[in-house]
Amino acid sequence: MSKVFFFLLLPTICFSQTLKGKVLDATNNKPLETVAIYFDNTTIGTTTDIDGNFSIDYSDAIQSPLVISYLGYEKVIIEDYRTKSDITIKLKSTDVSLDEVFIDFDDGLTREQKLKLFRKEFLGTSTYAKSCKILNESDIVLRYDKKSKTLYANAEVPIIIKNNALQYQISFDMIDFEAKYSYANLEEQDFTLERVAYAGTSYFKNLEKAEKKRVKRIREKVYKGSVQHFMRALYNKELKKEGYEIFHKGFKVYEYKYFKIEAKENTDLKKVTLKQKVTILYNRKEQSDMVAYVDSFLVDEYGNHSAIKGLYFNGALGSQRTGDTLPLDYDLNTKKETQK
Repeated sequence: MSKVFFFLLLPTICFSQTLKGKVLDATNNKPLETVAIYFDNTTIGTTTDIDGNFSIDYSDAIQSPLVISYLGYEKVIIEDYRTKSDITIKLKSTDVSLDEVFIDFDDGLTREQKLKLFRKEFLGTSTYAKSCKILNESDIVLRYDKKSKTLYANAEVPIIIKNNALQYQISFDMIDFEAKYSYANLEEQDFTLERVAYAGTSYFKNLEKAEKKRVKRIREKVYKGSVQHFMRALYNKELKKEGYEIFHKGFKVYEYKYFKIEAKENTDLKKVTLKQKVTILYNRKEQSDMVAYVDSFLVDEYGNHSAIKGLYFNGALGSQRTGDTLPLDYDLNTKKETQK
């Protein structure tokens, strides 16, 4: 099975900074209170006050776009916030409503059957994924296309996931979701996944037990062998040190013969070129395949990478889902301290 990962990257500027701003209604210029402001796929976020004002700190480690999200208004994503210190955002109201035809479409599956498929492909099937609970499943609209054997999902509001094992509450504002099956028997409820792809912005909030040693050990276990861990090792040319071996057509190869890594001028980013499909073995037991249908992709030292519809994993790395996901700023403070 394959998974597509969606991320956005910006060049790094090496200093801490505070971004201040105000959020207004575009129609009447009135301030909007409790608007969510966060860096995508991180634990760094805030909300606007009664006057629509906000302040949010970030460092050179944060490469994610800034997301401004408020129910009933169009979401705004800002990528060039590093060039600003004070911004005003005007949100436009949206009259988007669920399509009744879409909801009632007779696609051969009950809603509970579609939800079961969605949970499996969105949350995953690992121990950590099974500890997850979607708190607002009624907000998810699902449709199954019998002809293409594809499950589609969307939601007007962020999907709220409570991950008990990793002690995160995730707000996932879905842009797109589709799971395509190579085989589907609706009567027997037998499905063979061909590929799944989903995109959206997300905000992670630590739950009350997040600081417990047991939870920290679980998070570290999830991190090791993850796409994030692999990308950080790739950036630092520490694949072997971090437990990764690279194979091509069944033969072990020198990893940097297949991964060409070049520094990107005037940034802390690196450009990675993968010309041929490779097999990745982690700790000599977890196997994955990786193939790139793009000329190159960018990666930074924290594992943020620009893989826009063109970088595919299957096997161990491809099976990771939302239930196995850590925020992009995971362990950044610890790593910064060890670098001093």
